[in-house]
Amino acid sequence: MLRALTSALRLPGPWRPLPTRGCASRGATGDPEIQVRALTGRDQGITEILMNRPSARNALGNILVSQLLEALAQLREDQQVRVLLFRSGVKGVFCAGADLKEREQMSEAEVGIFVQRLRGLMNEIAFPAPTIAAMDGFALGGGLELALACDLRVAASSAVMGLIETTRGLLPGAGGTQRLPRCLGVALAKELIFTGRRLSGAQAQALGLVNHAVSQNEEGNAAYHRALELAQEILPQAPIAVRLGKVAIDRGMEVDIASGMAIEGICYAQNIPTQDRLEGMAAFREKRPPRFVGK
Repeated sequence: MLRALTSALRLPGPWRPLPTRGCASRGATGDPEIQVRALTGRDQGITEILMNRPSARNALGNILVSQLLEALAQLREDQQVRVLLFRSGVKGVFCAGADLKEREQMSEAEVGIFVQRLRGLMNEIAFPAPTIAAMDGFALGGGLELALACDLRVAASSAVMGLIETTRGLLPGAGGTQRLPRCLGVALAKELIFTGRRLSGAQAQALGLVNHAVSQNEEGNAAYHRALELAQEILPQAPIAVRLGKVAIDRGMEVDIASGMAIEGICYAQNIPTQDRLEGMAAFREKRPPRFVGK
């Protein structure tokens, strides 16, 4: 069993750099509904996924979901991605949830298939590198589920978020019933889902739903700038150690404490032979900043 667990926790094989690009499939206007950008200079290592579907407030329709899945599949193979940041190009909106107008045209069978794809998308956001959602506006239903699938969340204090599905005769179907209780606890998650309550960014921070809430600026991108600062704090750290720490936390939270300690031990053992660990020890000994390379 221990051998099987060790195999399951191994990092992916060698990753290949991915050039900066937008996705090939396009929305109704002919423009990509998402864009992928690898930052440069002091921000090298941060990759952004920009959702840009203004006509539907970034609602999760078939094309947007397909483009996100395509981008995540490509970026998963890029070793240069140390932090992945989700943001919006539509002022006042992060993601308004599932595209209900599109869903109205679907049969019951098609709805079931689409919701399965949405769950698959949220699972793909469980990315090897840390992920951050920058919520500068509305994040409702599937939009909040997308943010919950990220490791960290930053919101404008004026942002509005909630799992509002019960107000539409639905229930959260893309991981909300599972991730919100793990984030906030069972009783509070039930209260928010049963009532379909909407929270401001400031209220969400008070509950622990978001890591940081910041006052909005005139440009409407204050949460993005705070998320970028958070990503910049992660960048200098040893990337393999960060990724293995993420594995240890995510896997350990699903099991009892003894099993969690075993998972931590497996992750720690995988980190011991890395060049970065030796560099960290040398930098400490020589009283200089470490230069981690992800090997």
